[in-house]
Amino acid sequence: MQTLIVLLLTFCVAIITTPLTIILAKRWDIVDMPNDRKVHKTPIPTIGGVPIYISFIVGLLIADPFEPEIKPIVIGGGILLLLGLIDDVVDLKAWIKLLVQTFVAGIVVYYGIMIDFISPFGYLIEFGFWSIPVTIIWVVGITNAFNLIDGLDGLSSGVAVIALTTIGFISILQGNIFIMLICVILIGSLLGFLVYNFHPAKIFMGDNGALLIGYIISVVSLLGFKNITLISLFFPLVILGVPFVDMFFAVIRRYKKGVSIVNADKEHLHHKLIKLGFSHRQTVILIYTIAIMFSAASIVLYHSTNWGVFIIFVLLLITIQLIVEMTGLIDDDYKPILNTIRNMIRRKN
Repeated sequence: MQTLIVLLLTFCVAIITTPLTIILAKRWDIVDMPNDRKVHKTPIPTIGGVPIYISFIVGLLIADPFEPEIKPIVIGGGILLLLGLIDDVVDLKAWIKLLVQTFVAGIVVYYGIMIDFISPFGYLIEFGFWSIPVTIIWVVGITNAFNLIDGLDGLSSGVAVIALTTIGFISILQGNIFIMLICVILIGSLLGFLVYNFHPAKIFMGDNGALLIGYIISVVSLLGFKNITLISLFFPLVILGVPFVDMFFAVIRRYKKGVSIVNADKEHLHHKLIKLGFSHRQTVILIYTIAIMFSAASIVLYHSTNWGVFIIFVLLLITIQLIVEMTGLIDDDYKPILNTIRNMIRRKN
């Protein structure tokens, strides 16, 4: 009951603060202007991270968790919110954003939140010094993955809700009430914001919101799944399958084209689905469905034996490959499995 109350309160705070933020953003002219790379056609306020962060902080004050791990979440989240706000206004250089994100990831390490070791098949492997760069790469990677998928109304916020729900559910199975509470608080904040962010959006999350959410989820996933078996280490990767897949193949795509991996393009998963003929709303719902599929797979993975884990991973890899080929996520000519199936059908006919 107390958890439900916290969820409703953070939802209500976001419902109230988001329209106020929209008014202020329009007054201060902090809006996202349409261009040839973007889907929207009119200027939209782009400081959605502000009401999310405010409602998240209010939720923390109400729930009053005493664990010291809350400090890097609040401090790092605030820094990335500010970074995103500046970037949304003046368009910072990529290296500046990466430098600040690395610094914030260093805050996580400073508070002792690291992947210290894994124990595959009963063998202990300690990372030692390497736990620091591994943790930093983890935090920066997830933070940017959410920023990359923030291209359609309600997409990043909805995928985040699905991921947080899954992490929260698994944390209940593990008896980790602190992680569950953080997830619930952020879910309430995101759902309240999503009322105004779903298509047609009245406000965008912006880099400030996407960086904030990606960062919190990266820290929560570390807290929930660190110092565990090799198999369990992949839980967050599966739960966050949509942003990871989009980011991974964006890097491959840009590398193949010989352009910088930090260059923005209009070739992400949501762009590809719209090009295939799906509407804005249909594309978002379809990606939600894919995210739910990954989340369901992670829950099954949690209860699986080694053979079950192997089978699930094979199925997930095949599914990802088919998504990549059907959408042309790397390029329109990359279809090895689909071309093989077509050739087999032609031979039979």
